[in-house]
Amino acid sequence: MTDGTRPVRDASPPAPPVPPVSPVPPVPPVGIRIGDTVHDPARDRVGVVMARQGPYYQLRPLAGGREWDADPARVRPLTPAELLSARVADANTRSRTALGDVPGR
Repeated sequence: MTDGTRPVRDASPPAPPVPPVSPVPPVPPVGIRIGDTVHDPARDRVGVVMARQGPYYQLRPLAGGREWDADPARVRPLTPAELLSARVADANTRSRTALGDVPGR
């Protein structure tokens, strides 16, 4: 500078670059296929993978019923012990409702 003053320097470090946003949905876990039984942590429910609709899996409860959308990046396959437990719980529920007992009452 010609007036005798020193230029002011910015002492803060430069901002890190912003990563680009990918338009591609996350890759689903390896090995999950239509017909597999998975756990959806967003709803804390177990369901069977019925289809892939856009970026989501369509899951249906073990005993049938209304499907729901699940994020493929979050669902995980059930272990053999979890699958057995889910099937037993479903069988118990069906046996109680067959006798006229309504769950939740």
